[in-house]
Amino acid sequence: MSGGRVSGGRVSGGRVSGGRVSDGREASDGAASAGRGATDRREATLRRLGIVPGVAELVRVALDDAVGRAEAARAAEGAAPPAVVVLDAGCGRNSALARHRPRIGRFVGVDIHAPAPGALSYLDEFATVDLCAPSDAFPPATFDVVLSSFTVEHFADPDAAFVNLARWLRPGGSLVLTTVNRRHPFVAAYLAMPDGLRRRVQPVVKATAADAHPLVGACNEPVALREALAAAGYEKISVETIGHLARAWRRRLPTFALGLVGDLLARGIPSRRSTLVVTARAPEPAA
Repeated sequence: MSGGRVSGGRVSGGRVSGGRVSDGREASDGAASAGRGATDRREATLRRLGIVPGVAELVRVALDDAVGRAEAARAAEGAAPPAVVVLDAGCGRNSALARHRPRIGRFVGVDIHAPAPGALSYLDEFATVDLCAPSDAFPPATFDVVLSSFTVEHFADPDAAFVNLARWLRPGGSLVLTTVNRRHPFVAAYLAMPDGLRRRVQPVVKATAADAHPLVGACNEPVALREALAAAGYEKISVETIGHLARAWRRRLPTFALGLVGDLLARGIPSRRSTLVVTARAPEPAA
């Protein structure tokens, strides 16, 4: 048989069952469906326990506001829509900005590592940039909105990164970022692990093994983050803390359960909740 070897009722690359050959897609689809079902049940548990809102909901609200204000500013300048220019700083396989694609005129992503060809199809442009180093990757006042999703914990020099992003924002432009809060004891323990141990743990607790990256956590607590943003020139800084461990670690039931315990323990102590959702703006032009 071309394309496969029959042995004991099996065809390499597929399975013989009931007189037909399956290429494994049914099993794959079934596993994916079971995974979605488990995720839905875990999300329902979190909502039933009052661990809401999630990071995605808060970021969606923040970006709706940021993009809306940017549209108004561009319209006041006479620009035809879509004219909003956005940057995903540390972009991954998905971006919370992608849902605004119809309202975006130019969508740029940067990361310290180049992606695989075609991996970030939602972008118009990609640039390999070390945000923590002096950079002229973009002219000043290029972007209306900058998103940084769980990248601050990886910054070797967050102060330098915030200065770069502030310089690239247009006056009044918005920064929306999420990161972990090392004031949560689980997060503190995770960040304090020896590198070798953490490299083994990361693929277990992350949503996917591909999300495991080196961690620094130099600026990962509410007060330090607010002060660093203010020092970089940002205004109207808002830092919100929420429980996010169970959602972040939900890929496996044991890590979901551990994350749920962590979220419940810190629920009544806002400064120790696991995750920071931050918004800030570049200074408005002087009147």
